Amino acid sequence: MSIFNVLSLIGGLALFLYGMEIMGSGLEKLGGGKLERILERLTSSPIKGVILGAAVTGVIQSSSATTVMVVGFVNSGIMKLSQAIGITMGANIGTTVTAWILSLSGIQGDSFLVNICKPENFTPILGIIGVGIIMMSKSNKKKNTANIMLGFTVLMYGMSTMSAAVEPLKDVPEFTNILIMFENPILGVLAGMILTAIIQSSSASVGILQALSATGAITFGSAIPIILGQNIGTCITVILSAIGTSKNAKRAAVVHLYFNVIGTVIFLSLFYIVNAFVDFSFLNDPVTPVNIAVVHTLFNVITTALFLPFTKLLEKLAKMTIKDGDETDMFSILDEKYFQNPQYALDQSTTLTSNMAYIARETLDLAVESMTDLTEKLDAKIIENETQLDDYEDALSKYLVRLSARATGVHQSRRVTMLLHVIGEFEQMTDYEANILYASRTKAGRDYKFSEQATVEMDTLVSAVREIMDRTISVFVDNDMEKSFTVEPLCDVIDTLCEELKKRHIIRMQNGQCTVETGILFTDYITALEKISYHCKNTAAFVIQMNDATYQLHSDAHERRRMSPGYKKAYEECRKQYALPFVNAAV
Repeated sequence: MSIFNVLSLIGGLALFLYGMEIMGSGLEKLGGGKLERILERLTSSPIKGVILGAAVTGVIQSSSATTVMVVGFVNSGIMKLSQAIGITMGANIGTTVTAWILSLSGIQGDSFLVNICKPENFTPILGIIGVGIIMMSKSNKKKNTANIMLGFTVLMYGMSTMSAAVEPLKDVPEFTNILIMFENPILGVLAGMILTAIIQSSSASVGILQALSATGAITFGSAIPIILGQNIGTCITVILSAIGTSKNAKRAAVVHLYFNVIGTVIFLSLFYIVNAFVDFSFLNDPVTPVNIAVVHTLFNVITTALFLPFTKLLEKLAKMTIKDGDETDMFSILDEKYFQNPQYALDQSTTLTSNMAYIARETLDLAVESMTDLTEKLDAKIIENETQLDDYEDALSKYLVRLSARATGVHQSRRVTMLLHVIGEFEQMTDYEANILYASRTKAGRDYKFSEQATVEMDTLVSAVREIMDRTISVFVDNDMEKSFTVEPLCDVIDTLCEELKKRHIIRMQNGQCTVETGILFTDYITALEKISYHCKNTAAFVIQMNDATYQLHSDAHERRRMSPGYKKAYEECRKQYALPFVNAAV
């Protein structure tokens, strides 16, 4: 084997790994986050988890990527540890798809149908189509499909180059002697584990083994331990992804490691015990790419079948390893390691932004309560929430700015922009809720009282602001586009309501029915509530803009929308719902 063969081997490996990266990235982008949402929602039983884990991994061609997603879901609290175990098992089965695809190169036959099924014959066609789509199409979806084609083409060319480069090794006795060493199960497992840990992909390391099998020097006895070690080596990516996460997220990563380590020990022990009595003669036979795919699949299917009834035991073992203690800060889910999957990083950011929305809504209720019954505990909670949202805004804005450089496609870019706007809106809502608290401190400290009419008027305004916040949260959290167009009309009704309350207040002051001090407090409450409503309108508008780039916030566009039948209907409904009572009483 000459130096040129070594260079060809290195070049083929580079093409193989690069092709796998392009194909996997294209598949993830084409999914547009749907795969993550499927994993998140449809994991009610271990069996469903196994099926979903296998399906998703089969599509994105990476068990590590699937398991890293799962660790992230567990870390953010979206998924329970028990749900993650089934998906982890299924991911091991799904990763065998790559080995089967690569084994197509070993198809034998002279007919046209057989030959066209060989990757070296049909991948050039895929490559030409992929290049054509990228050059002529402007659709990101079509370009992602083209990247999948090109990635597969590059991958298979790399595989062919590696196979051709190592073929001369079959005549090198030293190479055969080295491979004989791997027939020792422990050495074989270590070799597979180290190789996979280095390149962080069991699919890629299995592909390399399949390429080496072209020499005819790799036997079943050497290949089986290496394949099992590759399953352990792939855990390194998941273990690294769990650094700095919550206890349960670390446990999800540990489950992946235990599953593969214990599965390897059991499989090898049973295999060689049976071999001692039966004597598997095929262990000395040369292995083919198809044989490697079969062994890889059998191991993962058998170990999954063995462990599936014992998911609770795996969960208990993980909890014994990672003991309970103080949880990691919630902001740990904003990790740059998720930038390799921008859609998932966006989902993590959206989860925290949703938390901001719920905290802002809770703080509104607390602020309203402070208007009539202020306590030290209530005061402290409002300030705590307001400070917490400052921290949320700071962490999220920095993370999203860095993420914006990784966003792929128009929709992801718009979503980053929307989140950057929305986190500011929710944070400013709590600022005005804190203003309500400050007014309440003055009211309580000086024992100011509002009349029955003022209280009824304020209750009407508070009800309207609570309603607009509820609608806004539904718009953001559920992406409820139908409800999004009802926020602006309600905001306009609240503006009118605030103006009317101020007029009534001025009349009472002119008539000497209220003091300047209580009037100022009344106005402070109105102003804060009006500002909260305004930020709700902005939030809904930013969500609409994410889905429709033509939607405008400026006053001229607002005036045009006010003339539409849909707006008029929504406005009239809100006006009737929050009409002020006509009674006369002093403040």
